[in-house]
Amino acid sequence: MASEIIAADLGAETPDGFTGVDELGFGSPRIAVADELSSRWAASLREAGLPVHHGPILTLSTVTGTAETARVLAERYPGAGAEAMEGFGVAEAARQFGVPVLELRAISNAVGPRQRELWKIGDALQALEQACAKLPEVLQS
Repeated sequence: MASEIIAADLGAETPDGFTGVDELGFGSPRIAVADELSSRWAASLREAGLPVHHGPILTLSTVTGTAETARVLAERYPGAGAEAMEGFGVAEAARQFGVPVLELRAISNAVGPRQRELWKIGDALQALEQACAKLPEVLQS
């Protein structure tokens, strides 16, 4: 469950390393989620016995495929719980229209080397279905 949505690779590569778009003076790579809703949904999932990590979710234009890149991202964005490719774009559109945004990710595989034989897509989809079943009650409370 996202506590914030971060465009993790939006910036520039420099001789000194990565420089984020915020450091370049072109805006923020971070979009806040509807915090109260996000916290309530995470609490609802925990009460139902579902595992939840409530932290930043990174949006990247390229899926991480090496242990080194995973390490760099973990150091740059402590507490990040997942990476994806769509979240920041959806969050930016929501922000522009004044619509609250949430991001939930069901995890099928660890960030890092791509070992397809270890992916658990079926388990992730089942967890996603269980989590989404809790959303209506969270929105009504």
